[in-house]
Amino acid sequence: MTTQDLSGFVGAYPVCGACKATAVLRDAWAMWNRMTGAWELQAIFDEAHCEACGGNTRLAWEVDEDFRTKRIRRLNDAFRRGDVQHGTVVITEGIRALGDDALPRIMATIAAFDAFSEDKDPRGEHDFGAFDCQGDRVFWKIDTFDRDLTYHSPDAANPEVTCRVLTVMLASEY
Repeated sequence: MTTQDLSGFVGAYPVCGACKATAVLRDAWAMWNRMTGAWELQAIFDEAHCEACGGNTRLAWEVDEDFRTKRIRRLNDAFRRGDVQHGTVVITEGIRALGDDALPRIMATIAAFDAFSEDKDPRGEHDFGAFDCQGDRVFWKIDTFDRDLTYHSPDAANPEVTCRVLTVMLASEY
């Protein structure tokens, strides 16, 4: 639990700082939009109220790590299966040296890879795999960076702020 505002962080949600209940309210202003026929949020204020303990409270934040892990896993699986939105694939010279016909087979093997286990995938994010191809051991790894590819992603569960990089290499190049 943290008092830092994590709104926008995938899997984070506010709770009452006193009793940890999720039934919390915030004061806000909304304005009627005649064009859309709906209320639009204009401002959110600092005051918070807890429905469970019935009083003003200071918000705290919880993170549903299981939800985040499953979302990262789904995004990694989609990426390695060909959904390359917000990502890139890097192939090493050793993989290129296997020949033009090897690369499509290697990429198909990565897309179909399902040999994940707790000891081989301890975080459960489906971000690494290894298999044999033409007598060589092939490693693949997904890393998550910010959109500028400068730092690690601030939120790997959020594809809007994340660029995935799939690196494919021979084990001997590691």
